[in-house]
Amino acid sequence: MSSGQQARAQAAAITPSGRPSDQGRAPADRVRALFDGHRLSPGQRRIAQYLIDHLTEAAFLSITELAERVGVSQPSVTRFAASLGFSGYPALRDALQPIALSAVARSPGSREESRHNELQAAVDAEIENLENVRRLVANTTRVLEIGRELAGSVPLTVLGLRISVSLAEYFAYAARRIHPDVRLVTRGGSVAYDALLQSRSAGGTWVLAFAMPRHAKETLAALRAARSAGLRIALITDTTLGPLVDEADVALTAGTGSRLVFDSYAAPGVLAAALLQAMADADPERTQARLEEYEQAADQHGFFL
Repeated sequence: MSSGQQARAQAAAITPSGRPSDQGRAPADRVRALFDGHRLSPGQRRIAQYLIDHLTEAAFLSITELAERVGVSQPSVTRFAASLGFSGYPALRDALQPIALSAVARSPGSREESRHNELQAAVDAEIENLENVRRLVANTTRVLEIGRELAGSVPLTVLGLRISVSLAEYFAYAARRIHPDVRLVTRGGSVAYDALLQSRSAGGTWVLAFAMPRHAKETLAALRAARSAGLRIALITDTTLGPLVDEADVALTAGTGSRLVFDSYAAPGVLAAALLQAMADADPERTQARLEEYEQAADQHGFFL
């Protein structure tokens, strides 16, 4: 008989679906989509991030005003628009303004009225982060493809440094129940470099990396080491722009809650669980066999009450 966890793995199997319509996506995600697939310079990333963070205001600024706000030159703004495929900044602004107006229309006034304290505000922010993940996984085909790649990488390396250690440990702990060789890297420098080389020489093809703010320089160094070793990189992070994303073959974004003294990670945790499910779906027979083996060992040795 299947264990409770085996039954959950079967019942939660992901059904392939298409890409969500643009209108159903959050305004910030629609703006990010304009930048997808484009290599941006550091100055251009600053412009892009400003547009994301200040969408409802920035979409109506003149080129002079935007350049002053970001701290770049007007020609830099023009080149930024051209790099995205627009004829100039006015064309980019025309594309941004309908998105900005939709963001204003979506403003949750009723939620603001019902908010009573900062703890509730923090929960509301996490709900929004989870809503964004919900929209991200609407395209289950992409999630399934990534899960299939991770499941097929033997060994599979899971990387998380500093504040991201807990997410990496969670993923690696669960993945070991359904994958034959999961290697966890939670230290940077030469330790990470050696582990990545060993994984590649053993036949591994992918690294799953977690990078939550504040983003550590040693995480960037580890991703570059992984790439130089010939490993492909799937990244779970909180931002769609920056050098970490530039190093990744696949980047999945999940916002962190930042309204309290320490960040919270509900959305990255759910996204990690979705990838675990996709890995399980990639090879159902192996998944069931390994879960049965684990349950038998747990019962034999009395791991649980």
